[in-house]
Parts: sequence; C-alpha cells; structure tokens
Amino acid sequence: MRAQTNCGIWCCDKTRMSDIAEDETSFYSNAEDYWRDVSPTVDGMLGGYGSISSIDLNGSKAFLQKFLGEGEGKTGTGCALDCGAGIGRISKRLLLPLFHTVDLVDVTQEFLDKAKTYLGQDGQRVGNYFCCGLQDFAPEKGRYDVIWIQWVIGHLTDSHLVEFLRRCQSALRPNGLIIIKDNVAYEGVVPDEVDSSVCRELGIVRKLVGQAGLRIIHEEQQMNFPKEIYQVHTLALR
Repeated sequence: MRAQTNCGIWCCDKTRMSDIAEDETSFYSNAEDYWRDVSPTVDGMLGGYGSISSIDLNGSKAFLQKFLGEGEGKTGTGCALDCGAGIGRISKRLLLPLFHTVDLVDVTQEFLDKAKTYLGQDGQRVGNYFCCGLQDFAPEKGRYDVIWIQWVIGHLTDSHLVEFLRRCQSALRPNGLIIIKDNVAYEGVVPDEVDSSVCRELGIVRKLVGQAGLRIIHEEQQMNFPKEIYQVHTLALR
C-alpha cells in the first residue's frame, strides 16, 4: 500500500533501479526487517488502511471473474497462488472462495503461521505455505490456474521481477493467468525507505511485463480508494 503524501513517511524522490540493484542485499534484508515488525493483522498488511480491504477485494473479484468459467480461453479454478500473501487476507476472501486449492508464499514466517488460524476451516484447502522471498521463489511448473501478485512487486528489483514473472509463466496451466495488482507512481520510480520498496510508473511496469515475455490482456484501475493513496492498477497477463 502506498500513500502519495507525507514525505516524512513515504519518500517522494525519484530514483533509479540501477542504484538499488547495486545494493540488493540490503534492499531485501531491510524489507524483511520491516515486515518482521508489522502486526499480523489486516490493518498491518495494508499499512494502516485496513478499512479499504472490502473495496479492494470486491474490485479484485469483479476483475478476476471476467476470466473464470467454461469455454474457449477461460481460466480454470483448480489451483491459485497468493504471492506476498501475508496472513492470507486475499486468500481468505478472494482466492479460496473461487479455487479448489490455494498456495501461499510470503517472506515472513509469522504471517504464514497466523494465516493457518486466520483462514479458518477453508484453510484446509491450502496446499502449501512457502516462506520465501519472491526473488528466490520458483513455483512448480504447470501447477497454477491463477497467480495473484498484489502489493509486492515493489519489493523486487527490475531484473528479479522479470525473472520471477518468467518463472510464473512456466508455472501456469493452459489458459492460466498472472494478475498483478499494485500502486503505480505518476512518474519514474519512487522509493520508500521505510519498508525498502519502490513504486514504479505504469509504463515501466508494462515494459517489464513485456521483457518477461508476457502480454497484458486486460487492465483496470481500482476505484474508490482514498485520494492520498497512489493509483492502483490491476493487470491480467498471459
């Protein structure tokens, strides 16, 4: 979650990803340290904006349901992957109601431990809990109908994001989809020194998607979020 105001909290200076790539070790370790201290709650997952969770999930459901079902080109509902899953906020209210099996991956073990209780009875349909940073995570080839990547691409360098998307493409079932939902900057790349991440402008995200060998088949802006939050866009990729 990114707010675009209050530069004392959200750093508003543009940067180059090449600068970050030169110090990848601290870029990733600082992010792990940040999330280790975050409360394992919905409000914690959303940076204090827990009140927007229902708006977010309703928008995501409407977006995703455009592609699910039977017929030519439709995406199956067998198995989904929740990337940067946290405590399972998205798995609980979006993915588990729509898919038979869901896997969760997150860099913070405490969040995954919390997910096992937070998901309740539906958690019995979780196939795997993977504790791993996405820069190192290799999803099983041909396993997933949908790979959902929300509010986490800013924790990857450009090269690692491209490589991860390529691995995700190999992990898709026929007619499978990769969904990216994230904040986009108005211009360039905006660093957040608090959680050690970046917010990229939409054009840069599109370029990286193309470098991964994927194409955008549909794109929407999430509406009805607070004005102080950067725009959020959802992209469906194949």
